[in-house]
Amino acid sequence: MALHFSEQEFARRRQALAAKMKATGLDGMLLFRQESMYWLSGYDTFGYVFFQCLVVTADGDMKLITRAPDLRQAQNTSNIADIRVWVDKHGSTPHDDLRDLLDEMGLKQKRLGVEYEAYGLTGRSAMRLNKALDGYATLVDTSELISELRLVKSAEEIVYARKAAELADKAWDAAVELAHAGADEGHILAAMQGEVFKGGGDYPGNEFIIGSGTDALLCRYFSGRKMLAEVDQLTLEWAGAYRHYHAAMMRTIPIGKPRSEHVAMHQACVDSLNACEEALQPGLSVGGVFDAHAKMMDQHGFKHARMNACGYSMGTTFAPNWMDWPMFYSGNPIELTEGMTYFMHMILMDSDTGTAMTLGESYLITADGNERLGRSSLDLVIG
Repeated sequence: MALHFSEQEFARRRQALAAKMKATGLDGMLLFRQESMYWLSGYDTFGYVFFQCLVVTADGDMKLITRAPDLRQAQNTSNIADIRVWVDKHGSTPHDDLRDLLDEMGLKQKRLGVEYEAYGLTGRSAMRLNKALDGYATLVDTSELISELRLVKSAEEIVYARKAAELADKAWDAAVELAHAGADEGHILAAMQGEVFKGGGDYPGNEFIIGSGTDALLCRYFSGRKMLAEVDQLTLEWAGAYRHYHAAMMRTIPIGKPRSEHVAMHQACVDSLNACEEALQPGLSVGGVFDAHAKMMDQHGFKHARMNACGYSMGTTFAPNWMDWPMFYSGNPIELTEGMTYFMHMILMDSDTGTAMTLGESYLITADGNERLGRSSLDLVIG
């Protein structure tokens, strides 16, 4: 089996989940998040685009129901001993098959947690699930239960986070080498992703973001590549991914000659990142990090250009995105704890002047503060 963690690590996770379930009065959980399945068992697939469910009981019993193409996938990548297959055919009712499995596991008329907030459970599928289990069991939305357990990383997980950060730095090195006037954005992307693959890494949870000119003000990937102009700007957001653990980075590179706006906005990003570092401390709140970001950006006069969030947790995530829970936004009360990993992005997009500037790094919270996982300079790079 291609397991990336020790049996002791998996046992610790199962025990933590069992304790949380008992504390919240759950007899079982229906897991639809691929991140939860991977964290709990090692199961690694993109088969969650179809119906599948990992059922876990409070006493540790664990059974997976999935499609035939994922039978061997689960056997090869997980420690799940009992795997059931629902059959593809016209009129298939895998939700009813799940109900039969719950019957077998003694979960009828029990209290079951459900991961409703999951890319592996579409709206239509959730309606079918509710219909199949109507009157059968009490269903409770526990979408964040395992996400909360995943927040604090173990020593084994931190090794992978550090490796992901190493790959992110190498991708940045490749971008800096190529980001000059006349360069093809496609070549830059290829070089960056190539460094991750050459280092043994994975596809990231979402596409790398790349945009030049006015497209440098966009915060999403879109199709279509361009050549960099003599005077230009290039925004990049990417992540190293190793064993599905992510470490993201973000930069904007002025091409040719930077505008005065680039220089001023970069200084605001550096000062804001430093302020966020000061707020990223054990015992403080996730919302407090955003407040530090907003205060510094506003002091620099860029309230109109900043975002309403400045980062999020980093961990093991699957497509369609690498953003993990929770996010840095105003009022978020979640307490910061040693062992958490976060990506903090300072983003300024000034539509009035058509100028972009970004700066983003990944961090590990330590006992007395935090550690930046990357090694790259925060200085403004001119292409």
